[in-house]
Amino acid sequence: MTTKKVNNHSTHGLKPDCLSFGEVLAQSFAVIAPTTIPASNIGLIVALSGNGTWLSFLIGLIGLILVSININQFASRSASPGSLYSYIVKGLGPTAGVICGWSLVLAYLFTGMSVLCGFANFSSTLIGHLGIHPSSITLLAFGAGIAWYAAYKDIQLSAMAMLWLEGISLALILVLGGIIWAHKGFALDLPQLTLEGVTPGNVATGLVLVMFGFSGFESATSLGDEAKSPLKNIPKAVTGSAILAGLFFILMTYIEVLGFRDTGVSIIKTEEPLGFLSQQVGMGWLGELIAFGALFSFFACVLGCINPAARIFFLMARHGLFHSSLGSAHSSNRTPHIAVTLCTFIMFLVPAVMSLFHIKLFESMGYLGAICSYGFLTVYILISIAAPVYLRNIGQLRPINVVVSVLAVGFMAIPVLGSVGIPGSTLFPVPEAPYDAFPYLFLLYLAATCGWFIMQRFRSPEIVTSMQRGIDSIHARFEKPNTSYSSSPLNAISLDREDLE
Repeated sequence: MTTKKVNNHSTHGLKPDCLSFGEVLAQSFAVIAPTTIPASNIGLIVALSGNGTWLSFLIGLIGLILVSININQFASRSASPGSLYSYIVKGLGPTAGVICGWSLVLAYLFTGMSVLCGFANFSSTLIGHLGIHPSSITLLAFGAGIAWYAAYKDIQLSAMAMLWLEGISLALILVLGGIIWAHKGFALDLPQLTLEGVTPGNVATGLVLVMFGFSGFESATSLGDEAKSPLKNIPKAVTGSAILAGLFFILMTYIEVLGFRDTGVSIIKTEEPLGFLSQQVGMGWLGELIAFGALFSFFACVLGCINPAARIFFLMARHGLFHSSLGSAHSSNRTPHIAVTLCTFIMFLVPAVMSLFHIKLFESMGYLGAICSYGFLTVYILISIAAPVYLRNIGQLRPINVVVSVLAVGFMAIPVLGSVGIPGSTLFPVPEAPYDAFPYLFLLYLAATCGWFIMQRFRSPEIVTSMQRGIDSIHARFEKPNTSYSSSPLNAISLDREDLE
């Protein structure tokens, strides 16, 4: 077998070959922000799925593993800062790629806005106990400012901060979870295991929030230039983050629902469920530590959203879709500093304006989080369609690839129907206002951005050629002649070590 050693030195001015697998994994984990589900949001999902909440998480995990297999058909063959934008351009062409790029930008920016509101709301509560009551805008600016500095200064600083902040929080939650389960005598919770009182509609409706909980697992794909052995480490991080987060969600859901049973208190109405359970087992101090951990997890997620959003802006600008200054890298920091600054400013500005209009931080968090889910779902469906088309174009399509694509799109259709709703349906009811308007706002956003792209094409037809040439050159760096790829979901793992380093 003839192979060619891959040269991963960045052609975009970013810092090459600097992030280990753990740091790449931390990027995806930071955007997922798994700490926030058991620490604060689990009650919202239990309200919909009841004793079937663990099953909603399991179904969501299966769906996203299928999506990750489609993502890794690209990630195991090429890598760039463009994340799924560059993959979909390669698979479905420039127009679909632009839809993906704008959808991802919205998804990451609005996720960052949502968790920035969570950071400000959570920190306001914690320091309020000390008699300090800063304004919402001050807290928003503080969180955004520190995240901007880490993302602007050094990608390794960003990755290490996310790795430690999220890792410590998860470890504390798992320790408390073990103590809670031990306090219950490691009992089997039959109402959960037998799905007592659960209907298919409960599980399907809860899946909408479950998918939002997983959103961002693919964000490691934006580190194509900076990751070490990208064709190996990025696919592992994409699938690994989904699996690890999914198992964590399922375990902690089971333990928390069991822990609240027979306490006389509803998990649905408890804003800090782990804080309450820690008091029940006489470990209140550990609950306080987890509360601080959740605060840092919100911050890590803000930082985790700035990194991929900026890199998508960065690559799209280098393809002529934005002002060329967004496509420049800092000469010494080797980061997309202008794109980082723009993304951070937008993430701060929108919640700040909402605060000026007296919209509470908790409400803003819900509104912005709901809107971002449409961006992620659009991209997950597009990448699942693009994968078999791409494999057919390179002569490596197999029947199993089509099956995986169809199943992935089918799984993603469930949260789409759940978030949009079907008039008159009890299984997928139309959401209440203002959530019922969000799908149409998202469609208007896509119409405006795609319309702008079409106008650009008319004025400068060469922009499409520039996009395709740029994406093709990225893929050409990783091509290996006379090499047949494994049909394994993680193709990159089976490649020779020499090809990956």
